[in-house]
Amino acid sequence: MFALIVAGEAIFLLPFILIRVFKPIIREAFLVSDAQLGEVQAFYGITALISYFFGGFIADRWEARKLIAISIFCTALGGIWMMTIPSVFALKFLYGFWGVSTILLFWAALIKATRDWGDTHTQGISFGLLDGGRGAFAALIATFGSFIPLLFFPEDMSTVTHADKVVTMQYIIGFMTFIALLVAVFVWKAIPNSTHDSLSFPSNRESTHQKEMDSHVRENDTKTSVHFDARQVFSLLTKPKIIFHSLIIVCAYSAYKLTGTYATYAKDVWGFNLQEASYFGVTVQWMRPIAAITIGWIADKYMASKLSLVSFSLMTLASLILGFGWFEHQAIGFSMATFFMMVIGTYSLRGLYFAIIEEAKTPKNLTGTVVGIISVVGFTPDIFMSLLSGYMLGKNPTIVEYQNLFQLFALFPLVGLLATIGFRRMIKNF
Repeated sequence: MFALIVAGEAIFLLPFILIRVFKPIIREAFLVSDAQLGEVQAFYGITALISYFFGGFIADRWEARKLIAISIFCTALGGIWMMTIPSVFALKFLYGFWGVSTILLFWAALIKATRDWGDTHTQGISFGLLDGGRGAFAALIATFGSFIPLLFFPEDMSTVTHADKVVTMQYIIGFMTFIALLVAVFVWKAIPNSTHDSLSFPSNRESTHQKEMDSHVRENDTKTSVHFDARQVFSLLTKPKIIFHSLIIVCAYSAYKLTGTYATYAKDVWGFNLQEASYFGVTVQWMRPIAAITIGWIADKYMASKLSLVSFSLMTLASLILGFGWFEHQAIGFSMATFFMMVIGTYSLRGLYFAIIEEAKTPKNLTGTVVGIISVVGFTPDIFMSLLSGYMLGKNPTIVEYQNLFQLFALFPLVGLLATIGFRRMIKNF
């Protein structure tokens, strides 16, 4: 599981964590606006969307070790290019490449390996550990990265030059690229050749008969994964519970994409400097492992879909508070508390939205395929969410633009809440 955790976040350090934590510096080092960054990330979303679909079929045919290691290595190569501080036009091609390198061979293989690692009754903690561990790894890397500006920024932040920002970004990008390359080598050596045989750990109390049965199931799964019935797959995907599951991921992932505006909010609204805004972005990252692991553990006792209702409710309330400025004239602490309410709901869902695949009773041999096709719908925010936030915020956003953004965003957790209710009704009737 440790190898899956570090792999699951190392591959996204460059395309996502970099912008999510260091966006205030990126805007000024690359001389780009939020809208332009939204366009850049939309290119990632377009190529990723296609990759999700085909990646699911690949994951049901090839071993996870090779798929994951190759993906991380290719993504790291893109980081070397980014260190040259390319133009916005070139960044669009780079992010389009990353949409393929991080998804086609990687995503469905990671989810399938995680599901295989757990059993029927521990899917919550399995996916909670995966996303929580990924969050801890990302936060740790971001924390170290946040100290890099101290080496290049003068003590008086008002005297920071454009050259200072460029050099700082190059070192931050280089640091994350180096980490990704190390993880690619580690994954190649650490993940077993056979996902089915080596990532599942039966209990010591398990009977010999049960082990033989599981072995027989794994053998059948392997055969079926190569010669699967496409009509069965698409028949499964037309079921309402799968549609509701896709909507849940769309709404939850939209919230995750919105976290990329938190650090810039701190700078634009609270008046934080570049260093302070980066620290706030790092603090938000540290909330992810706490929320995902805790909720994942609780989910195995009370069902992941039940806790999804709570998470969406928290996000709806928080986005309304921020959107209508109810704490606008209060101390910053009130706004921060609202952000952390939003963060808890967002990161809890990160550990829940694939755990409910067990509640949907998806056949294990079709896990990769189903995850791939559900993801085609579920991760469309990679295309539109950055564009939406970028264009709504504009070049020099004030609190008014941020309030407009959060007012509109409130629709997403509300739809997610309704989709979760629909999903629970479907699985009860299954």
